[in-house]
Amino acid sequence: MKGILAFAGYVPHHRLERSAISDASGTNAGKGTRSVASYDEDTTTMGVEAARLALRPLGDAGRGLPRTLWFSTTAPAYLDKTNAAVVHAALRLDRDAAAVDALGSVRSAVGALRAALDATTPTLVVSSDTRTGLPTSGDEREGGDGAAALLVGEGTAAAPVLAEHLGGASVTEEFLDRWRTPGEARSKLWEERFGELHYGALVQEAWKLALDDAGVATAEVAQVVVSGLHARAVRQAGGKVGAGTGGVADDLVSVIGNPGAAQPALLLARALEQAEPGRVVALVVLADGADVLLFRTTEALDSYRPARPVDAQVAAGRSGLRYLTFLSWKGMVALEPPRRPEPARASASAAARNEEWKFGFVGSRDRSTGAVHLPPARVSYRGGAVDDMAPQPMADATGTVVTFTVDRLAYSPSPPIVFAVVDFDPDDGGGRLPMELTDVAADEVRIGDRVEMTFRRLNQADGIQNYFWKARPVPGAAADEAKETI
Repeated sequence: MKGILAFAGYVPHHRLERSAISDASGTNAGKGTRSVASYDEDTTTMGVEAARLALRPLGDAGRGLPRTLWFSTTAPAYLDKTNAAVVHAALRLDRDAAAVDALGSVRSAVGALRAALDATTPTLVVSSDTRTGLPTSGDEREGGDGAAALLVGEGTAAAPVLAEHLGGASVTEEFLDRWRTPGEARSKLWEERFGELHYGALVQEAWKLALDDAGVATAEVAQVVVSGLHARAVRQAGGKVGAGTGGVADDLVSVIGNPGAAQPALLLARALEQAEPGRVVALVVLADGADVLLFRTTEALDSYRPARPVDAQVAAGRSGLRYLTFLSWKGMVALEPPRRPEPARASASAAARNEEWKFGFVGSRDRSTGAVHLPPARVSYRGGAVDDMAPQPMADATGTVVTFTVDRLAYSPSPPIVFAVVDFDPDDGGGRLPMELTDVAADEVRIGDRVEMTFRRLNQADGIQNYFWKARPVPGAAADEAKETI
C-alpha cells in the first residue's frame, strides 16, 4: 500500500490585518488577515519547519526514511544553487538521500507530489511559498506565506500509511492566465473571466478521469480540497466537483491568505488532521491545467498525533503587524536601518567545515562526563578530556531563558534584536547557549520563558543567505516567573 506516511503544514507567526492596508491606502482591502513570513524567514526556512513538524511524530525513524527530497517554491532563495540541499542539511537526512528543487511555477508543487507517488522509495515533498504583489493589489491582499511537507511511500511498521493513494488524473492546457518574468516581484494577470472559463472545463474533465482511475463514486468522497491562485475559478470548481460529495474544505484565505505553491499540501494536511479513518479525501489543484488526487484515510490515522496542527498554528498567529513593516519585510520599501556596519558575507568554507552545527544544530557531548558543548568542542570544559566527544543533536531541544538583553544598536533589518542566554532542558541533553530570539516582541520577553529552536536566516550579504538557528517561544508556554530584565 502506497500513500502518505506523515504530513504537516507550517503557518508563520505573523498576521497582517487587511484593514491595515485599507487604513494606509484609503482602499477597501476587505476583512480578515493574511499570514506573513518574518524578516528572518524565507521559503527555505519555512520548508525546514514544515518538514520538521512532519517527521517529528515518526521519532528516530523519520530522519532515515526519505530517500529523496523534493523542494518546490515559486520564490527560491537561490538560483543555480540547490535550495533543497539546505533543507536536507537542516533535517540531517542521510547523505545518500537525493535533494532536488522543483522551482518557478505554482504547479511544480503538485508535480513533485505526483512524482513522489510514482517513486519506488520514500520521498519527502516540501512545498513553500511567499506571495505578494504591488502595494494595495489583490495579490498583496489575498496572498499568504506558508509551507507544507508530505512524506510519501510504502507503509512500514514504523511509518504506516495514513492516507492510501487511490489514483488521480492530470489535464494540461496552455493558456495565459497568470505570469511573472524572472526577477519581478509581482505577477500579472489576464482578464479573470478568461481563466475561469478554461479552468471550469479542465477541472470537470480531470475530476471524471480521476474518479474513474481510482474506482471511486462521487458520493464516496467525504471532502474535497480545492486550491489555486485564481479565486473565482476555485470557487466555481468547488461548486462543480463538490456537488454530491461530503463538502468542500475551507481554503483558509480569510485567515492566512493563499500561500501559492504551498496551498495544496497545506490544505491537504489540514484535511487529514480532521479526517476519520476510512474517508476519501480529494485534492484538486488548478494551475496551468487541473490535477486531481484521491486518498483514503486508514486506521493508522486514528493513533497519529500531528506535531502541531494547522488550526492550532492559525489560532496562535500574532495580528497587528504594521503595514509599513510588512512592506519592508517584503522588500517593497527600504527603511533606515541602525547606523552600524552591515554584516559581511558568510564564509562558504567555514560553513562547509561546520555543516552539522550550522545547519543541523548538532553540538558535542563528552563521553566520560556527559557535558554538552554548544558549539561543539574538542576539549571538554568538565574534566578536560580531549577528542572524546559524541554528536549531540539539539534542534528538537527546548530550554528556558535565564537572562536576556534588547539591543537597539546592532544591525538588523527589523530592529531591535533580542539576545537571550538559554539553558537547555536536561532531558534534551542540557547545555547553555546565547541565542537570538525571534517571533517575539521585545517588551514581552521574560526570564523563565520557555523556548524551542527554529531554523532561520541570520542575514544576507552578497546574495549569500546566512542560515542558523534561533529560539522562539514555545506556543502556549508561559514564563515560569516574570522578573526584571537583567
